[in-house]
Amino acid sequence: MKIALVTDAWLPQVNGVVTTLLELQEGLWARGHEVVTIEPSDFKRFRCPGYREIELAWRPARRVAQMLDEAGPDAIHIATEGPLGSAARAYCLRHGLAFTTAFHTRFPYILSKALHIPERWGYAWFKRFHAPSSGVMVPTEGMLCILQANGFTNLRRWSHGVDLSLFQPVAGADFGLPRPVFLFVGRVSYEKNLEAFLQLDLPGSKVVYGVGPLLERLQRQHSQVHWRGVVPRAELVQVYSAADVFVFPSHSETFGLVMLEAMACGTPVAAFPVTGPLDVVADSDGGVLHDDLREAALRALQVPRERARARALTFEWNPVCEQFIGFLVPARAGRQDAVTKSSQKVHKLVS
Repeated sequence: MKIALVTDAWLPQVNGVVTTLLELQEGLWARGHEVVTIEPSDFKRFRCPGYREIELAWRPARRVAQMLDEAGPDAIHIATEGPLGSAARAYCLRHGLAFTTAFHTRFPYILSKALHIPERWGYAWFKRFHAPSSGVMVPTEGMLCILQANGFTNLRRWSHGVDLSLFQPVAGADFGLPRPVFLFVGRVSYEKNLEAFLQLDLPGSKVVYGVGPLLERLQRQHSQVHWRGVVPRAELVQVYSAADVFVFPSHSETFGLVMLEAMACGTPVAAFPVTGPLDVVADSDGGVLHDDLREAALRALQVPRERARARALTFEWNPVCEQFIGFLVPARAGRQDAVTKSSQKVHKLVS
């Protein structure tokens, strides 16, 4: 089956959406599918306001239409709601093509916090974007319930996974800092609520890996924190393994892949009991969820590392990829056979 994957989030961006889509692409290739990825590097770009390290496609409609015409895909998946996603959506509607979409990021919440735009306005716009979709893939049950409450339809529960062959405990990993070490990995931006972690009175050391629009200000305000920037993905295995607790202060996640990566390396998670952590950590003993983040961080020190690893093992990538294939729809009525055969194969694998 030939699948068109349209995304505004792609390399060199570093975030959970990009990681998920790269893993998905690899999984589709491994199953013999052809993936035509439409992403920003093929277009003239501009810097995203407020997130200058992210580049978005500039006026991509004509080029997107050309690429989809040339590809003639059996199925079309629009992963993001940015310029490329919007151009692909318009193309599909204009040509009467069916497509699926995904809700990866809680932009309505982010916009409400960053720009003071009422959250309901954001959900109204995104509901309109996803309304023609034949299936809106949502990574957690908590996020699905939020979207249902805001009038979204055709929702499909599609979990995410973690590369368990890469993210494994590394014996003896150490930062060379006073212990315990409390770690955060992610974007240093408004929606991550990072100051809730930085302001905690905790023993030992705090370490932050990541970049973003708030980096310079937070570095000045919290000079005692060890700021480490961005490292290649493979090096994160050592980073996670060297920490005693992974602290995840965000209230705005749809999933929170970094929590899974940390737990896969044996590092327990401390987080608020909100959508994302409630689905990823849950009541698994892989971490501690508490309304008092300091209490969660201190209690997480007592969580055995093997329990954190055990929780991550329940998020293996194969069933995630197979579920995605099962949710795809034929772009054209004449392409029914290719998609149906793939879905039937997936059904046999998971039955």
